Amino acid sequence: MAEAHLQRARLAGLVSVVGPERRRLDDEPELYGGNRAQLDRLKRTIGLAERWVSPPAQTALDLGHQAATRLLAGLALAPADLDALIFVTQTPDHFQPCNAAILHGRLGLPTSVAAFDVNLGCSGFVYGLYLASLLAETGGCRKVLLVAGDTLSHSVHPRDRAVAPLFGDAAAAALVEQIPPGEPPSPAWFSLHTDGSGADIIKQPAGGFREPATNAALTEHTDADGNVRTRANLHMNGAEVFSFNLRELPLLVEGLMRRAQVGTRDVDAYVFHQANRYIIRNIARRLHLPLERVPMDIVERFGNQSSASIPFTLCHSLGEAARARRLRVLLVGYGVGLSWASALLEVGPLRVCEWITGVAPP
Repeated sequence: MAEAHLQRARLAGLVSVVGPERRRLDDEPELYGGNRAQLDRLKRTIGLAERWVSPPAQTALDLGHQAATRLLAGLALAPADLDALIFVTQTPDHFQPCNAAILHGRLGLPTSVAAFDVNLGCSGFVYGLYLASLLAETGGCRKVLLVAGDTLSHSVHPRDRAVAPLFGDAAAAALVEQIPPGEPPSPAWFSLHTDGSGADIIKQPAGGFREPATNAALTEHTDADGNVRTRANLHMNGAEVFSFNLRELPLLVEGLMRRAQVGTRDVDAYVFHQANRYIIRNIARRLHLPLERVPMDIVERFGNQSSASIPFTLCHSLGEAARARRLRVLLVGYGVGLSWASALLEVGPLRVCEWITGVAPP
């Protein structure tokens, strides 16, 4: 079972960057045939209102570079201070080389720094945090730079109303460091899960080597609900995703809290991947969580940010508190794969915990 209890690694700082372009659902009535009542229902029940995206020339690597540069400056770290770099993304610049290697070069890191990508989506930050913490605690790395981000707005068809209004673009940079000898531990619990039998539920079928992006794969088709997409676009079975979330996530949270021997009121904040408000609220109610400790308004203001949504929520909803004091937070990521993961850890006081709007390329 992929579970761990670590004690000698901690989160030292966090910066999130969102795409520079704001898009409002109210400005896209053509997606729903001009049906304003349907737009209002989506805004009220699911929590969709607006999202921040990147222009076509801006990638997750660009946003991650901005976040990493800001983080390192805020922590007064030089390139030589880092020992490893992990980049979590499913929208890389290239098949080869990996984003981590390119960012390694952009940041001017020394050749002694290990750099690699992790191909995961909405569960990716928790997976990446686990890997970074392992490197810091047991792998001889003093400081690990973790970058997570996606530009999924580039992967969906603009006339696929099932997914086009959902996704925002963002990236986050986190610094995970080894706790020096003599300092108190920072206990963290992790639990990681996968169900590959659900791989088709969230999928971008064409564009890889199994199904190249041929002319046939790029041909548009319209489904029974009026959604337009090609085989090269991301698609999602929303009903199956919802069922998966309600089936697995309460068990995930209950199991982690039982292992850590903490009660509901012992956790300062429950930070779920910001898929949509409806899913988060249903999970929180099933777990009898205090709703004031469950941020759930990110998706309606910034969109579903994939692997960057958890760190962005930490920066946006908990940034002031995380800079001022120590918080016990429970992180839950879930999505493509199917993959889901949770972490219970102490965060803060952080020297840097902020979010900014990205700068568009010239």
